[in-house]
Amino acid sequence: MTENKPLIYDLDRSDIKDLLASWKQPAFRVNQIWEGLYRNLKSSPAEWSNLPGVLKTRLATDAVFQALTPIDTQRSSDGETVKTLFTTLDGKSVEAVLMKYNHRRTLCISSQAGCAMNCVFCATGQMGFSRSLSSGEIVEQVLYYARMLATEDEHVTNVVVMGMGEPFHNYDNTLAAVDRLNDSQGYNLGARRFTISTVGLVPMIRRFTSEHRQVNLAVSLHAANDELRSSLLPVNKKYPLDELIPACRDYVDITGRRITFEWALIQDVNDSPQDARQLINLVRGMLCHVNVIPLNPTHEYAGKSTPLTRAREFTAVLEEFGIPCTIRLRRGIEIQAGCGQLAGQHSKPDNN
Repeated sequence: MTENKPLIYDLDRSDIKDLLASWKQPAFRVNQIWEGLYRNLKSSPAEWSNLPGVLKTRLATDAVFQALTPIDTQRSSDGETVKTLFTTLDGKSVEAVLMKYNHRRTLCISSQAGCAMNCVFCATGQMGFSRSLSSGEIVEQVLYYARMLATEDEHVTNVVVMGMGEPFHNYDNTLAAVDRLNDSQGYNLGARRFTISTVGLVPMIRRFTSEHRQVNLAVSLHAANDELRSSLLPVNKKYPLDELIPACRDYVDITGRRITFEWALIQDVNDSPQDARQLINLVRGMLCHVNVIPLNPTHEYAGKSTPLTRAREFTAVLEEFGIPCTIRLRRGIEIQAGCGQLAGQHSKPDNN
């Protein structure tokens, strides 16, 4: 993280054990630090009451406990969505979002600063790619909101890695962060509480399949023919549908788990009954769910959101052929906190 100073959230239990051993500290301190970080949500060595002063001083001096500094927070008018802009130690911008539903407190977190996938309707894709986040920087986003919710006697129920960046372009760090947060002796958020969304990096989907994880997988599809999908998601030129869909079918067949397909409905682009029928032909017979998302506006894409009545017509075609689907409840659009709107910059609420 910094020269000779690790970010504490980049370390798994064995790393912390090795670090403490190098400091001649007894092994039982590992559990105290791990539980302090992930169960008691301590954010600095000074907050530990069960560590000796010399160890707290060493931790404060030789480890980093904050890699993300919140510099801007926006709340939606209904109070159900909170978006936070962080800056990293090297000056990169990262955004994450807390969304409150009836019985869920869902986080949308980022895996990269910017994104290299260049999806045309996504604000993050429009800003370009800066760098991947470390596993600890990903973890820190979750712990930030966990502490915020703890002040309200609430807790995180779900984490979706659907913020800035392509998680499978940062595969090792993303999954290391999930594993750290899933650890039963630490934060202990169940694997099925996580969803990772990819634009369709086929080799990584196949690697994910081979690992037989319980983490949920979502694929940003958005079109059911190569010409249209390539115009919206340039990655389709490298991994076209005749490679992507078999990888998705293999995921379902091998793991027995349902896959989610995300479909941003763009008026007069991919929202017709014919588009729905093409999608049906693509996924027929697969254990899947289609998450229909009326397009959220971004400054550099002229496409418009499909009206709700037309969105319902689209999903009705899918349902007629037995394809499970839902229209996603839109949250935080006026503060640019919706799907595809994170751009890592100060922004004023857009009430238009």
